[in-house]
Amino acid sequence: MNARCRAALLAAVLLGALPAQAQQPMEFNTAPCPSTWESEVQLTLPLTLPAAVDLALCRNAQVHGAWAGIRLQAAGVGEARAAYLPTLNGSLSRVHDRTAYPGARTASSSLDSNTGSLSLSWRLFDFGGRAAGRRSAQALLDAALANRDAVLQKTLAATVSAYFDAQTARASVQMRQAYEALARETVQATQRRAQRGLGSHSDTLQATSALAKAALGASRADGDERKARAVLVYTLGLPAGTAVLVDDDGDGAGLNAGLREDLSAWLALARERHPAIVAAQAQLAAARERVAVARSEGRPSIDLTANLYQNGRPNQGLSPASTRETLVGISLNIPLFDGFARHYKVRGAQAQAEQREAEAQEVQQQTLMDLVRTHAEASTALANLSAAQTWLDAAQDALASVQRKFGLGAADILEMLNTQSALLEAQQERIRCQAEWRSARLRLLASAGMLGRADIAQEGSTSGGTGGGKLRASTAR
Repeated sequence: MNARCRAALLAAVLLGALPAQAQQPMEFNTAPCPSTWESEVQLTLPLTLPAAVDLALCRNAQVHGAWAGIRLQAAGVGEARAAYLPTLNGSLSRVHDRTAYPGARTASSSLDSNTGSLSLSWRLFDFGGRAAGRRSAQALLDAALANRDAVLQKTLAATVSAYFDAQTARASVQMRQAYEALARETVQATQRRAQRGLGSHSDTLQATSALAKAALGASRADGDERKARAVLVYTLGLPAGTAVLVDDDGDGAGLNAGLREDLSAWLALARERHPAIVAAQAQLAAARERVAVARSEGRPSIDLTANLYQNGRPNQGLSPASTRETLVGISLNIPLFDGFARHYKVRGAQAQAEQREAEAQEVQQQTLMDLVRTHAEASTALANLSAAQTWLDAAQDALASVQRKFGLGAADILEMLNTQSALLEAQQERIRCQAEWRSARLRLLASAGMLGRADIAQEGSTSGGTGGGKLRASTAR
């Protein structure tokens, strides 16, 4: 949270405009926003996921706009509370009064006087109009707070997605480089076999062709990584061309703890905590309170007025003597007829409340539908991750066995290349399934309204390592 956001939040708290939950430290945007992050990102590598999230939150324009919306609604709450207090107005003036008598012998006269007035007005009773206005403003503030959470979660989801894409692309590059090294060693092994009379020149040509194909795959993977890093730089709000290197992909161990709850528990959490649902419900509450405000405008009100005039009233003639006038009164205002304007105003407020109710139901239905779909995708991704790991282990064991047989001359080059291709495919599926699982897990938290910076920090702490199941680059000689 930058200094401007902190100052605005502190001012709103001191004015008593923010609710109790908003006066607590925010979980999301608590990291500082120094102006030297660009150089730090270039020098302090690799960039971790929590650091990327902090950087994105500090630089995202929608986040700053959400904070401005909170300050706007907090000012509206203060304005609604001000309706309970009296208003006091004062005025001072210097008046010169000159009277002339044209055509008469009477001399003209002039009079100078200092006049002043002080007026007080205080609404004592209004059939709940001010209370409804205050509750409506408070509901709009709650909606702004929920909208801020929704913007933060949207920013987090975009950042996490871009970060994982870059991380997956980097893992693919590492895997392709390892596969290229394995293919190069296979070429060297076939050349040595040919020199000893254990292989033919055709075996060497096939191994060389496989090496060229591996080099092409490594080049394409490198291009995909550069593109993914460019997207990540743009998402973080950094200048184009900033050098960003993400952490190596982790093995995803221990990440299935968040999927233990059944679907009904996730749905209950979403109904209670999802920012979009909370914001829609707050907007509905504000619309209902505006109906009460519109109805109260057609009901009587009681006002207390007090006025103090010194040396006459404003815009009146002056008296040659010094005077002081004091007026105190209580007035009852009864609206009788306004051409049915208030009637239509109430009907409009009721229609708006019905519209907000329909929107709230639609938001809840859409959010829960997304949660059901995301929960199914996360469950499938977790099962796929386990199956991909089993496939990778089997492919590695098969390659080790063929390598031994190839070194002894019991396996030909085709069996060797087919086994290497199978391992490459298994490694690619392992990387893809891991990326799908980690993305689905965080999308599940976001769909339930539970994605916060603490989850990002936990996710970042689990990443690291080299991505389980590296290609083995040792070829039997």
